[in-house]
Parts: sequence; C-alpha cells; structure tokens
Amino acid sequence: MSKAAAARKLAAAALYGGGGVSAVGAGLYGVLVTEAKLARKIIGPVLEDPPPDATGWYGRGRGGPAIRIALLGDSSAAGYGVDRVEETPGALVASGVAEHADRRVYFRAFCVVGAKSSDLASQVDRALLIEPDVAVILIGGNDVTNTVLPKQSVQHLSEGVRRLEAAGCQVVVGTCPDLGTIQPIAPPLKQIARAWSRRLAAAQTIAVLEEGGRTVSLGSVLGPEFAAAPAVLFGPDQFHPSAEGYRALAHVLIPSVLAALGEVPDDESVLESYRGEAVLPVSRAAVRAVQLPGTELDGTEIGGRRAGVRGLWVELRHRRRRAQVRGEAPQDHESADPVDPSPDTDAAAG
Repeated sequence: MSKAAAARKLAAAALYGGGGVSAVGAGLYGVLVTEAKLARKIIGPVLEDPPPDATGWYGRGRGGPAIRIALLGDSSAAGYGVDRVEETPGALVASGVAEHADRRVYFRAFCVVGAKSSDLASQVDRALLIEPDVAVILIGGNDVTNTVLPKQSVQHLSEGVRRLEAAGCQVVVGTCPDLGTIQPIAPPLKQIARAWSRRLAAAQTIAVLEEGGRTVSLGSVLGPEFAAAPAVLFGPDQFHPSAEGYRALAHVLIPSVLAALGEVPDDESVLESYRGEAVLPVSRAAVRAVQLPGTELDGTEIGGRRAGVRGLWVELRHRRRRAQVRGEAPQDHESADPVDPSPDTDAAAG
C-alpha cells in the first residue's frame, strides 16, 4: 500500500470516526489527538485584533467602468497575521487587477477569520449586495483542521458558487492548500492533513466547475515553496503565511481573476500543449490540478457539449504569471460609487 493510500485509510478510520477502529487504530487516534493539541499549542491563540480591512477603491484615476471584486473565505483570504493593509491578499489582488486591466477596482472583503465552508452562505448574502463582477473564494483549511467531512464542505461551497453565478458573477475558487507542510504538525498527522486537504481540493474543484466557476490549485502556497523556505513564507505562528507568503498567494490568483474578467493576453487565447495545457474530463483534470500547484481549471465545450461520457469537459491551463505589483492602500471614496459602497460593521473580519 502506498503512503498516500495508507494515509487515506488511516484518515477514514481514525479521523472520520469509523466504527471499525481496531485497538491499533484507537492507539493511533490517541497519537493524532495528542499531536493536534501540541500543534495548536505551538500555533498559539487567535490574535484579538482582526487583519487590516482591504475594502475600498484601487487604481484611482484609471479609466473605464470600475470592476467590483468580492473576497470571501477564511483567515487565508483575510490576511491573518499581517499588520499593514497593503500586505493583505485582498489589497494585493485588487492592486494587481487594477494595474493589469488598467481599470478602477472596487474591492470588498467579506472573509472571516476562522470561517469554514458552512459560513459561506452569510458571506454570499452580503457579497451579492455589491453586485460583484468577480468573487474570489478561499476556504477549506478550517474544514480540514476541524475534521469536517469533505462531502459536507463541498455542499456548502457548491451552493455559494451557484448563487453567485446565478447573479451573473464570475467565481474563482482557490482550492484547499496542502496542509501537510505546516511545521508544527508531526507525522502521522502530517500525512493525514496532506491526504485530507488534497482530497478536499479535488472535490472542491469538481463541485465548482459543475456550478460554472473556475478553480486555481493553491498547493504551491503551502507546498514545496513553503517547505523550502518556511522562515520566509510562514508567519510567526508557523501556520498562517507571512507577508511574503500572501504575496505568493496573490501572484497565483491574479492571472485567473483577470481571465475570469476577460482580460486575457492574445498569446493565451489558445491552449499550449507544450506547457501541459489540454482539454480533459473533469475527474482527470481535478486529480492533475491537485498534483500540480498553480493549475487553473475552467469548463469548456467540445462539439457544442459541456460534457462527454466521462463528465464535464475542462480546460487545464497554467497561466503565465503577471509582473508583481506593489500592494496599495485602498481609497475610501471614488467619484463613481458602486452599489452600497460604505463598509459594513459586521461584514469582514479581515
């Protein structure tokens, strides 16, 4: 049995609470509980002060109608752990989109530290009020650490994407990152965290594509790049990214957000096979995306059909990274205000 298969079996028996846990399984479960408590102790308590709120206007003075962007999700979306608003994922994505699309951007954060997929419904309720052109969703890490079954997580995500798409909003979902690289987590909990997060990421991918959204694999955000330089890309708690880590996250997301808005360079109009881009059935594409961080998947048609005998047809792409843009602080006002521009008092914890 491969290590991945063993990890999946262990996760199913121990963490999923299966009734067939043997005496050995029960012992391993005790080890897992102990390791989880130790990891949480190292990570420490949640900071009392919320992350800086990146809500506001970006690209001031640029022409064209403003692009409205909503950011939903958890602490990874909020920018937990950074001190300056310019360092948050929201400010970085909004600044990058404004620069590369040469448009004004109205950005609003609805993400909440500690949120799970079950918390998306209330975030979607608020996001719909600004009639966003594109919504970016980063969710799943807390589902894994709270041992929420992938099926339950995906149901909530699927419903949120469906509602946003029905309102005419493009949706980009950064799938669950690989939590197996987090420093405070020791084996075998590390292997289980990796297997569980990858399984959830694949399930998220399929669900989002079925609802008309697109996904970006975020394994690189908590994957080899982080493992190679944890002191640089992880924050002080060794669990959440540092400012440089959030910059790496935004760098992965920006090309797909621009693509969702139709801001695609001419040289990316067709698939490039030499870059590994192709049209695949959704199940194969989802597995490949999990294994290759930074992969974007979006639904397509062949012969006028969205699906074949193996399910939905999907374009697998490796978007070229755009030049990095320094994050800017948002402006509070713009001459052409969008719907409901004033911040909610309860909208975003980050």
